[in-house]
Amino acid sequence: MFGGGSVSPAASAAAADASISPAASAAVASASASASGPPARPSSLPTPGLAPRPPLELTGRRRDEAHLLVAWRTDGRLAVTSMAQLDAFLEPGDVVVVNTSATRPAALVVDDELVIHLSTRLDDGTWVIEFRHLCGAGSTAWLDFWPRRWVSLPGGARLRVIEPYAPAHQSDRPVRLWRARLDLPDVSLDEYLAEQGRPIRYGCEVGDWPIDAYQTVFAVEPGSAEMPSAARGFTAELVTRLVSKGVVIAPIVLHTGVASQEAGEKPYPEQFRVSESTANAVNHAHATGHRVIAVGTTATRALESVVTPDGLVHPGEGWTGLVITPSRGVHAVDGLLTGWHDPEASHLLLVEAVAGRRSLLDESYTVAVEAGFAGHEFGDFHLILP
Repeated sequence: MFGGGSVSPAASAAAADASISPAASAAVASASASASGPPARPSSLPTPGLAPRPPLELTGRRRDEAHLLVAWRTDGRLAVTSMAQLDAFLEPGDVVVVNTSATRPAALVVDDELVIHLSTRLDDGTWVIEFRHLCGAGSTAWLDFWPRRWVSLPGGARLRVIEPYAPAHQSDRPVRLWRARLDLPDVSLDEYLAEQGRPIRYGCEVGDWPIDAYQTVFAVEPGSAEMPSAARGFTAELVTRLVSKGVVIAPIVLHTGVASQEAGEKPYPEQFRVSESTANAVNHAHATGHRVIAVGTTATRALESVVTPDGLVHPGEGWTGLVITPSRGVHAVDGLLTGWHDPEASHLLLVEAVAGRRSLLDESYTVAVEAGFAGHEFGDFHLILP
């Protein structure tokens, strides 16, 4: 299914014209040399990792000015460029699959110590929630918190805590996620959160960024607790160039829950939808020799939840508990555009499944660290191509 590793003249020019620091150039040269020799043994990702930064648009820059590292799976080549040059690395007929879920302001400040994160609304109307220490504009883990049966929320709402959330609970570990029923005053959920909520944020040094900073250009359907951040580098102008070139933009919906930042847990079930038109676009691309590039782990998880082992994608919706690992591999996705994940993040298993080998990730992370890339939700990007 995977295509070859050739690169168009436009892509070569984009990589050559990109602003690359001497450190980045040296790192790319070193990684390219190692790629042409014997296969590298898997190793741990660089430490320290990639530091966070403020949203680019709040510092007077465009979102597509974020750095982009392109990595080719076939021969291990690497190129440092920017998101604004993404169209140079894609061809007419390629399909880019994006998540159109919008981010909710799903953090509710209870008092000067406690903030509650609303993660996922279950089919029975109850919620998966997390209790956390309030810390400035962000929060820290509160794994020894034992909640009252009823918790009063701002704006006259209440939570009735029911039990630990079974899919995420491990008997030998503290309870992080709980199941609870949310009782609202006479307003809709999104009206209530718009008035009383704030974006979910982690750590004590995080900025008090507005909810608009946590929306992507594709966000149309509220439902995610956290931003599907791999699409954050797209702008309307970049999307226009992609469509004008003949690249197909195909939507899916996957409503993200809270991350497993401190716990190192496997992803738990999330609600998703893959339409018939998107399934047809993916299947047509493969049938005609074009590539399918998933934007983010969410788009990858949705597509891989409705694909057969021979690569045929079907429409579908519901809940997916799929955990994608290198041993499982991917069947619907040829490439991946993603952010830079922490070394302990469970998402790295999915990224490695697309990359095909851990050494490509190791080399990519080395270049990104030495080039001064930023990580986390407002950071830079990594494009893995066949």
